[in-house]
Amino acid sequence: MALPRTPVGPETGTESGRLASAFMGPEVAEVYGWNDGMGLWGYVLMSISMVVVWGAIITGIVLLARSLRAPSPYGAHPQPPRTAEDVLAERFARGEIDAAEYQNRLAVLRGHPGP
Repeated sequence: MALPRTPVGPETGTESGRLASAFMGPEVAEVYGWNDGMGLWGYVLMSISMVVVWGAIITGIVLLARSLRAPSPYGAHPQPPRTAEDVLAERFARGEIDAAEYQNRLAVLRGHPGP
């Protein structure tokens, strides 16, 4: 499509003025969103969507950092459950009970009551 020929001179300005006048019709302004075509709700929705996008980006970064920093529960081997004999042996090793009490309680745990 050819541009309309307008005279170039003191009354129209420069060559760029002629080109700008060719593209400033009302239909072109509406296509490109000029003349406040977006309206109030457009700005409101744009602002809300910007907050949501930045919130999602920041949340993703925080979750990624937490997952990389925290130890994996699947990598560590679970400890076997402690039995009553294990607890009794630990108390004896710490000196909380003496040898006679340890032997007596161990016999009770194993089903052989002591003297």
